[in-house]
Amino acid sequence: MKTEPVPDQIPFVDYLQLGEHPHLVANECTSCGARYFDRRNACASCFANDFRKVDIATEGTVKAFTIVAFAAPGIPVPFVAALVDCGGTSVRGNLANVTPDPDHVTLGMKVRLTTVSVGTDEAGTEALNFAFEPAA
Repeated sequence: MKTEPVPDQIPFVDYLQLGEHPHLVANECTSCGARYFDRRNACASCFANDFRKVDIATEGTVKAFTIVAFAAPGIPVPFVAALVDCGGTSVRGNLANVTPDPDHVTLGMKVRLTTVSVGTDEAGTEALNFAFEPAA
């Protein structure tokens, strides 16, 4: 039996780690514990300049959200943009696999990290981004 080749996959953002258990990795200030997803020369909280990589919890709670009804051309709407507390780290991301309305998205909703395809190039390389989906 012949199987189709699996396309190569790359993360859409540097701080998304793919593999068997996708997760986010933050830069944590070794002085005050502030966490950042982008590269930093210095901590915005305490101005220290030493960081370590830390894995972020893959489950969390919706702390704030908005239902986006208007977006740039080519972006399907509506969608839900949310602020998720992942074990004490705030993560901004979209919600996936949920109807984008107030009857299906609530404050305090339990969510888990998932990956979503954002496109495939002509060589078959697929870019994956992170999102959150309902945990139960």
